[in-house]
Amino acid sequence: MDQFHHVAAAFLELEKGYQEAIEEITKRMGAGMAKFICQEVETVDDYDEYCHYVAGLVGLGLSKLFLAGGSEVLTPDWEAISNSMGLFLQKTNIIRDYLEDINEIPKSRMFWPREVWGKYADKLEDLKYEENSTKSVQCLNELVTNALMHIEDCLKYMAALRDPSIFRFCAIPQIMAIGTLALCYNNVQVFRGVVKLRRGLTAKVIDRTKTMADVYGAFYDFSCMLKTKVDKNDPNASMTLNRLEAVQKLCIDTGVLNNRKSYVDDKGQPYNVFIIMVVILLAIVFAYLRAN
Repeated sequence: MDQFHHVAAAFLELEKGYQEAIEEITKRMGAGMAKFICQEVETVDDYDEYCHYVAGLVGLGLSKLFLAGGSEVLTPDWEAISNSMGLFLQKTNIIRDYLEDINEIPKSRMFWPREVWGKYADKLEDLKYEENSTKSVQCLNELVTNALMHIEDCLKYMAALRDPSIFRFCAIPQIMAIGTLALCYNNVQVFRGVVKLRRGLTAKVIDRTKTMADVYGAFYDFSCMLKTKVDKNDPNASMTLNRLEAVQKLCIDTGVLNNRKSYVDDKGQPYNVFIIMVVILLAIVFAYLRAN
């Protein structure tokens, strides 16, 4: 707070349209987050409401800034799909950060909705214990499946963007989110430590995400990756598969998936590694022959 005067000064230098957008969203976020200081996330509706206050409103605020700047002309349902953009990112973070949040000192942070985890454990913290691994993973899978319902809105939002820099600003985190969900799904390591995308894959996402075709390709690839992990004995397997198949169909129907580089199975990589190994081997042989 000692440095808040810098924030205030920067805010006052903005054009009125930007100021109004920031002021409105900040007030709504503050009021909403204050509500959950004394209220736990009990139902799935609470879960959506909490995520709306902490991230959905960020999506709405950014859209207002894009509109105020004249960079974008969004679809009539831009408010709903802006909210979905935020919810998709926030739910991914909440799912991934289970262990960090539950071990928070002096008091656990509990954002997983009781309506979901109550089916699998008496206490939310019980999910981290090894003896509860099967139920823990089933609970995790249900929450991942819940997050998947926002994907169609997210793709619709990104497809409507026109400014390349704004598009990349929005698209890269969304791809990181679907990639993280693919890693977390059916993965007991969420309850043991940190699960996140490898740095190389993160760099690949940042480097390759330039057009909507890249986004469709990434969502298709990570949806396929997640689909291979679905256990038919999981209580929510059919719902998970339905949502993944809907995403895959949407991506396929765009007709842009041909002649693309895969995010998760780059066919050129094994060949390149083979070439490098051959070159190294030849260098060793050549050095040996010269020495003798």
